[in-house]
Amino acid sequence: MAEKRKRNRKRQIIRITVLILIVLVLAVPWAISVCLVSAMEDFLITAEAAGQIGADCILVLGAGLKSDGTPNHMLQDRLDKGIALYKSGAAPKLLLSGDNGQIEYDEVNAMKEYALNAGIPSENIFMDHAGFSTYESMYRAREIFLVEKAIIITQRYHQYRALYTARGFGIEGYGVVPEAGTYPGQNYRELRELLARNKDFFKMMVKPEPAYLGNTIPINGSGLASHD
Repeated sequence: MAEKRKRNRKRQIIRITVLILIVLVLAVPWAISVCLVSAMEDFLITAEAAGQIGADCILVLGAGLKSDGTPNHMLQDRLDKGIALYKSGAAPKLLLSGDNGQIEYDEVNAMKEYALNAGIPSENIFMDHAGFSTYESMYRAREIFLVEKAIIITQRYHQYRALYTARGFGIEGYGVVPEAGTYPGQNYRELRELLARNKDFFKMMVKPEPAYLGNTIPINGSGLASHD
C-alpha cells in the first residue's frame, strides 16, 4: 500500500512538473511579446508628427506581391503612406526594402515602379534588394545605407518588432501606420508575429550578419547607385 502511494506521488509530481513546463513555454513568449510592444508603443507617431523629426528617409518594408507581380493590398497601403509622407516633406528619400532573392520574385522593383508611377524622382528612391526579413532590413539600413533616423512604414501589428530591431541597431526609428485595412489571414499573422518577436528578441542579443552586406550606399546621396 505504501509503495502504491509512493508511485502515485511520483506520478503527481511528474504531472505537476509537466504542467509547470507547459505554462512556462506558453507564458514566456507571451511575456516577451507584451514587453516588446509596451517598450515600443511611444515610438508610434502620426503622419503630422513625422514631418517634425528630421528623418533621413522613409523606410517602407515589403509585404508581398500579387500573382501578376504588382504589390499586394498590404504592401500597396504601405507604399501609399510612404509616398504621401515623402510628398508632404517628411523626409527627402524613400528606402524600399524587400525580397529579391529570386529572379522570378522581384518585390523591390515592383515597389520602385509603384513609387515612380506616383511621381517620386528615381534618384530619391533607394532599393534594398536583400531585405529578406525585418531583421535584415534594419541591419542593412544601418550598415549599407547608413541610416541614422527613419520613419518606418508597416502595419501596426508589425511595427513593434520593426522599431525594436531598428533601435537595436542604432537607428532612431519612428513608426507610422497606414490607414487601417482589412487583410485576409490576419489572425495567422498575429500568431506568427508573436513568435517572430521572440525570435528577433533573442537574435538581437547576438546580432548575426544578414545573408548579404556589400558596399555602402549612403542615404544622403543618390538612390541610383542602389538600382539594378
